[in-house]
Formats: sequence, C-alpha cells, structure tokens
Amino acid sequence: MWLINEKECFSNIFLTMQICEQKNEKKNSLGIEFSLFFSHTYDSLKLQKKFRFFVYSFMKYTSTKLRVRYGETDQMGIVYYGNYAQYLEQGRTEWLRELGFSYKWMEANNVQLPVVNLNIDYKAPAHYDDIITITTTLKESPAFKIEFLYKIYNQENKLLITASTALVFVNSVTKKLMKAPDYLLEKLI
Repeated sequence: MWLINEKECFSNIFLTMQICEQKNEKKNSLGIEFSLFFSHTYDSLKLQKKFRFFVYSFMKYTSTKLRVRYGETDQMGIVYYGNYAQYLEQGRTEWLRELGFSYKWMEANNVQLPVVNLNIDYKAPAHYDDIITITTTLKESPAFKIEFLYKIYNQENKLLITASTALVFVNSVTKKLMKAPDYLLEKLI
C-alpha cells in the first residue's frame, strides 16, 4: 500500500490514509497497482475525491515536442505571441489522442469543445528552430467544462510559458452545453 503525505505528494495535497472498511484497487497508466483504504465518513469521501484529482494530475498528462517553424516567428526570429495558443491546442489534441480518441472523432460524435478562457504568462521567448516541449495536464475531473494547465520549455529545459485553458462541451446538433461524455470520463478513472 502507498501512503502519501504532503512531503511525498507532487502537488502538495495532504492525504492521510488509514486501513478501514472499504478497499479500492486500481492500476495507474504505467500498470502499477496500488490499494487505497477509506472509511465511510464524509471527510473520507472528500479525501477520496482529492486523491482522485491527484491521480488525474499525476497520470493524465502528455508531453509534446515541436520544432518552431520560420513562419511562426517575427523578423527577430522570436515566436509571435499569438502562436502559443496554437501550441496549446496541439498539446490538447495530443492529450486526447493518448486517451484513445481525437477532436475529429468527438466532432463526428456531436461534441464540440470551444475555448472559453485562455491565460498565458510569458517567461522567455522561443526562437526559430527551437525544439519546444508542451506539457499538458488535466486540472480536475471535467463536468460541463474541461480545464488544462500547460508549460512550454525549450531544448535547454528553460521554462518559456505557463498557461491554462477552459473549454466547454457543446452538443453540435442542439448547440447547447452538455456534460462531459461518458467515454471521456471512463478513461479518467
């Protein structure tokens, strides 16, 4: 059994697990089996939810490498700031692809994902011909919206940006908000 405290937890979520009545065995994305034991109290249910979010953050991320193209830069050879939104989109599409489906497949199944919020903090510029790495992480379990956190690094592992996006699930037939599809939620458990 893994016991996690705030020093061992990457996201500094404080978790205390006790051997209690309920046992839940899962395998993470690397096939490593772990067991959790919780009681049936309200506090324990909140703890289970926090642990699930920690597991999402730890296991549901992708790392995408791209080479900066000449057309993405300005006359100084620096990536134009607006192009970072496209890099983030590439990170999201690869994140979905690693779950087993694509934007194209979701759209064919009447689900659209428009961006409703985008935040970027620029730390350092990317340059022409740099190899950048986009890390894309699920912020929390989606409901009507899905939120991602990103970091982009250059080939020297220098942090270039941090960013976040929020997208909502829209039924492409009715054009109304909808809950996250079950096929997506099932991949996150």
